[in-house]
Amino acid sequence: MTRTAPGTGPSPYEPLALYGPDFAADPHGHYRRLRAQGPLGRVRIAPGVDALLVTDYQAAVDLLRDTDTFSKDPRAWQAGIPDDSPVLPVLGHRPTALFSDGAVHARYREAVNDTLALLEPHLLRSYVAQAAQRFIATFSGTGTGDLIAQYARLLPLHVFTACFGVAPQDGERLLRGVAGMMDSAGNAAAAYADLVAVVADLVAERRARPGRDLTTYLLAHPAGLDDDEAVRQITLIMSAGHDPTTNLIGNALLRMLSDTGYGGSLHGGAMTAREAIDEVLMCIRDRFHGVPLRAGQLVLVSFAAANTQSPPAVSDPAVRSGDGAHLAWSTGPHRCPAKQPALLMAMTAIEQITSQLCDLELAVEPSELLWRPGPFHRAPAHLPVRFTPLDTLPEASAGAGRGGADPVPARVGGTPNG
Repeated sequence: MTRTAPGTGPSPYEPLALYGPDFAADPHGHYRRLRAQGPLGRVRIAPGVDALLVTDYQAAVDLLRDTDTFSKDPRAWQAGIPDDSPVLPVLGHRPTALFSDGAVHARYREAVNDTLALLEPHLLRSYVAQAAQRFIATFSGTGTGDLIAQYARLLPLHVFTACFGVAPQDGERLLRGVAGMMDSAGNAAAAYADLVAVVADLVAERRARPGRDLTTYLLAHPAGLDDDEAVRQITLIMSAGHDPTTNLIGNALLRMLSDTGYGGSLHGGAMTAREAIDEVLMCIRDRFHGVPLRAGQLVLVSFAAANTQSPPAVSDPAVRSGDGAHLAWSTGPHRCPAKQPALLMAMTAIEQITSQLCDLELAVEPSELLWRPGPFHRAPAHLPVRFTPLDTLPEASAGAGRGGADPVPARVGGTPNG
């Protein structure tokens, strides 16, 4: 968002649609067309909802770091958007760290950071590995599987439900809510509303009966969040943590399985999980980089387009160096607070599946894969694979997939001050 004065001039370009099957099938072709407009291009992210999209790396860095000019509060833009717009569950204002500035943002951010800091890396890695083994055991004897539906989508959900103390029976509702709001389809608003309802019940339960989980810790944090603020921070963590982590696992596995340049990488060790993840992740004033803006205009950053700009137009060489210098975790004061837990989950998930099913291969041609539609992600809907069935399956725990039944992979107990 921008706080600048009016004055946007006419543009010769029609907005390019960033939703539907054409965009899902070839997003980078769309980004190449947008670059012809300069560092920012005109896009349509849903019927009747237009925005400017940043496709230039340096422009993205400048925007993300300039909190004086660009506000994260979308209410000025939102005033002109229909209440039933499918993008509002993702972009609409709510009292969270993502949609606030200044002191309000600092208060929410401190509560979120302190809560996520309780995730002990060694405990989290061990927990993810154990859960991964149990999920793999459910299909490892068959010789076929869908690494999205049977693995990548389930594992982050299992971790989040355990950490926040979600009731076992509510896990599937959380999954539908997060996935539905990110797809920005006609049911996005209903999906987000159901996600909020699940978390609201959880918060009410923990207010009455505290437990040893991150929800209880967040409610006791010195920031003094009220019930709605707590609900919104938790839904933010879950929606911003689950769906992107699922997509990161799925896309990294797809990269390792489909690129002939990595032949033998799964069983020959030519490519590590971190290398695959880094490759996947690489994938405002009156004028901003020469582009006129108006007050309240929606300006979005395409990390995929900025990361894959070639050659990278960067005024400061120190800004971009090495494979890890991508913007997938954002930058500036709103950078992702869950980078390390998400990376750890994704790397552990990939290491577990590739070590146990070491001759994995795609069951279809990469060109036959279906991609999830929507402007907020780039992810396969399914990832069918085949492999040599395991004769002996590891014993699957009865608690697999039921987050509330397992120990919490975090250092919790007592109060935030103790």
